[in-house]
Amino acid sequence: MYTGTQTFGKIVEYRAEKAPNSRFVRFSSIDLTYGQFHREGNKIAHVMNSLGLSKGQTCAVMLPNSPEFLATWLGLARLGVIEVPINVAYRGDLLAYILNKAECKAIVISSQWVERLEDISKELEHLQHVIVVGEDIEPLPDPMIGHSYKNLMENASSVSLNIEISPNNPSLILFTSGTTGPTKGAILSHRANFALASTCCDLMNYGPDDRLFTVFPLFHVNARYATILPALIAGSDVVMHERFSASRFWDICRAEQITTFTYMGSLLTMLMKQPERPNDADNPVRMIQGAPAPLEIFEDFEKRFNLRITEAYGSTEVGLAMVNRAESFRKGSCGKAVPVYEVAIHDENDQPCPVGEVGEIVVRPKEPGVLFSGYYGMPEATVETWRNLWFHTGDRGRIDEDGYFYFVDRKKDVIRRRGENISSYEIEHVINTHPKVAEAALVGVPSELSEEEVMAVVILREGELDPEELLDFCQPRMAHFALPRYIRFVKEFPRTPSQRIEKYKLRSEGITPDSWDREKIGYKIHR
Repeated sequence: MYTGTQTFGKIVEYRAEKAPNSRFVRFSSIDLTYGQFHREGNKIAHVMNSLGLSKGQTCAVMLPNSPEFLATWLGLARLGVIEVPINVAYRGDLLAYILNKAECKAIVISSQWVERLEDISKELEHLQHVIVVGEDIEPLPDPMIGHSYKNLMENASSVSLNIEISPNNPSLILFTSGTTGPTKGAILSHRANFALASTCCDLMNYGPDDRLFTVFPLFHVNARYATILPALIAGSDVVMHERFSASRFWDICRAEQITTFTYMGSLLTMLMKQPERPNDADNPVRMIQGAPAPLEIFEDFEKRFNLRITEAYGSTEVGLAMVNRAESFRKGSCGKAVPVYEVAIHDENDQPCPVGEVGEIVVRPKEPGVLFSGYYGMPEATVETWRNLWFHTGDRGRIDEDGYFYFVDRKKDVIRRRGENISSYEIEHVINTHPKVAEAALVGVPSELSEEEVMAVVILREGELDPEELLDFCQPRMAHFALPRYIRFVKEFPRTPSQRIEKYKLRSEGITPDSWDREKIGYKIHR
């Protein structure tokens, strides 16, 4: 188990020195050794240094799961440049907002998404260097300068740069889904990342004999700090795929000798819905971790696939705050507080709630550096979230007499669909720009898989609007996973005396007979 300096650069250097030729990550068709990873990261550091980036500046990354993404993550970490991973589905206003808000001077991006930068080039305030992975690049609009990732790397040195990086230095800015305002960039230090990864190692008892499997993207916390970094700490290795295949999942686990994987969203439900096979229980997986573990399939899943399920509660800002261990598992709970955090349930006046009473889940650290460092460029939001010396999660829960916590619902206005947090604020903003729309309200409604589906409840200015026309308008302006499945037109919204929309009433009404469903008519989504 690694016990050295808690920075990403140092832990990779340690593994590369101990076992340079050992495989660390297997992608679908490429193996990456510790030594290769170490050298490629050094090259990226030299590349970014040559382009004028320095410690404390920001660089965006918009890549699929790939060796190039891992090398970029490592190279930026070694140079002290703050990484800004961006969801590869983002485009339009949201993409421009993140690049501007994080003041990104450069971006490493796949050639398949460069046109999205061209579409918003006039709105970008800071972006200069566009490093393209993949096909040859065409000239970009001023002031952006295009570079070939391949050409830059061919001429770069693989010798380590002598730059001092502290565990308390910022490592990356991860943008969380906005609720009542624009999306916020949470600043995470190397120390905070290690706190999350170390908790995962402890929860799962990872060791050198484990092989971790992930299908989640590297622009999410899960793949980075619940898979890649824990594997580095424990000396395990990783199999990483770009996409999830329910039909092939267990065959992959058997072929690759996977011992553990993480789950989010509806992954467990989708695996459970696959036709039963005689060899379902014959697989090498010993234990899995994530959230949520649906109560209705929990025991059947464990028995069918011959494994143990653990569950955890966390967020971008806190990492993991509670864990439900296999040896003391309490079904329906998200577990007990981890050692580095104090967790409580507070009422609307920030007073502790009695046992069993529902209130807001609040968290504060017992050790320095394990919590996020604030929201980038948003001091007011940081102070508001951290009021009365507690981080306010925006989630509601309760605690039982034994200290087990239970998640109840989201106080904040975020829709959770298949592992993705969707900001209702941002989708409403897009829909409200349609000339025929007077006002829109986004709510989550129950999904047949797990979590939620997106419903747009819309008031028109006048006349009629075809739902397909509205979705055609939305598609180029938002991520494909955020596109509403249901559209419902109404004359008015239920409102509070202060004229705020009472979304809980819309949620309780759910999928009404007059709700239009894009899946029923086979509406095609462009990814």
